[in-house]
Amino acid sequence: MAGELELKQAQEGLKVKETKKYNVQPRKKIGRKECQLVTFDLPYLAFYYNQKLLFYKGGKYEEIVERLKDGLSTVLEEFYPLAGKLGKDDDGVFKVEYDDDMEGVEIVEAISGEDVGVDDLVVKDDMFGLKALLPYNEILNLEGLHRPLLAVQITKLSDGVALGLAFNHAVLDGTSTWHFMSSWAEISSGATCTVSVPPFHDRTKSRNTRVPLDLSQPPPPPESNGNSTTASPPLCVRVFRFSESAIATLKSNLNNSTSNSDSSKPFSTFQSLSIHIWRAVTLARSLAPTDPTVFTVFADCRHRVSPPMPPSYFGNLIQAIFTGTAAGLLNGNPAPFGASLIRDAIEAHDASAIEKRNSEWEKSPVIFQYKDAGVNCVAVGSSPRFRVYDVDFGFGKPESVRSGGNNRFDGMVYLYQGRNGDGAIDVEISLEKGAMERLEMDREFLFA
Repeated sequence: MAGELELKQAQEGLKVKETKKYNVQPRKKIGRKECQLVTFDLPYLAFYYNQKLLFYKGGKYEEIVERLKDGLSTVLEEFYPLAGKLGKDDDGVFKVEYDDDMEGVEIVEAISGEDVGVDDLVVKDDMFGLKALLPYNEILNLEGLHRPLLAVQITKLSDGVALGLAFNHAVLDGTSTWHFMSSWAEISSGATCTVSVPPFHDRTKSRNTRVPLDLSQPPPPPESNGNSTTASPPLCVRVFRFSESAIATLKSNLNNSTSNSDSSKPFSTFQSLSIHIWRAVTLARSLAPTDPTVFTVFADCRHRVSPPMPPSYFGNLIQAIFTGTAAGLLNGNPAPFGASLIRDAIEAHDASAIEKRNSEWEKSPVIFQYKDAGVNCVAVGSSPRFRVYDVDFGFGKPESVRSGGNNRFDGMVYLYQGRNGDGAIDVEISLEKGAMERLEMDREFLFA
């Protein structure tokens, strides 16, 4: 047990009492390992740790904790970067470094200070009220120079547990996050005693340009100039659940529209849902017809780079793909207009476009703020392809999977598979209060 007991309180009054704090290292000695951060990783140094929150019902808390700890120590033998820290070499190039004497993954055990059950929390849309269940709130990835790269909080509830995690986003993206989580669950549940799909650690195979950076302190947000005290408008977070049939209807209507100028290239499920969200959010914001609006998707590039990288590539291999138009054009035209913008931008982001983006960034590196996704934007992260509800550690599948409050901004969207695996998609949207209120009254959006 490390440190004093701590009482944390979220905005909506949820109280959590820390009972233990310690670290977990790989079960076996590994020795010293180093892995250079590459161009795909570096832009995320000024983002916050990426948070995930999973709720589970049932089980004895002490047994759950031991199962999680035992599985973690085994899975870290393969996913050892998460037990390390960020470092810099003599040239100022960032890297992940691991050694057996490092402290490993930070674990916090906690208990809810109230008689709160899983069902009481999974219905809460606003993640900012659940901050007490998550580690490393508003901690920048750059702090991985002296903090663990993964922190875990296991909170006892009246009828289950909340599993809160914070991953250093400069070290891994969503694909790698859920690769790690599924591997941890497989081992903890006893389905296997070794990692069935080992991670591919040689990031330099995707990009081998050494980019030195001078980032001794986190850069201030560009709009603040280091001295602004203006607070951003409060955000609201809501989860909208689209059934498989609703999504099929959206896709069918889009592809069968008489305004679809190129019926030989059908719109995908992602493009169909994305344009539905982009148009509705733009309308809810009450933008002027000439106001710009941007759609951004953080796309997996493992299969796009040349040569392609394996799905097990461990690190960041994503890039933001942008498109945009005027608000009046987006909503004044039929849906295929905007859907074509999204489709064309995604299709154009091939190996040559990725190479160009990387080369330009390496000549003049820019460390982005997490909000830098475009003006009046809708920015999509995560993916319904991630099998988040298959993360069963041996005490059942999650009741709910959510993203934490870190890295949220006006227009941020997370897509998750529906819990029942029936083709439904949960759409988690962050918007300013007025826009969210209007979105919630948009019957065309809600009843697609």
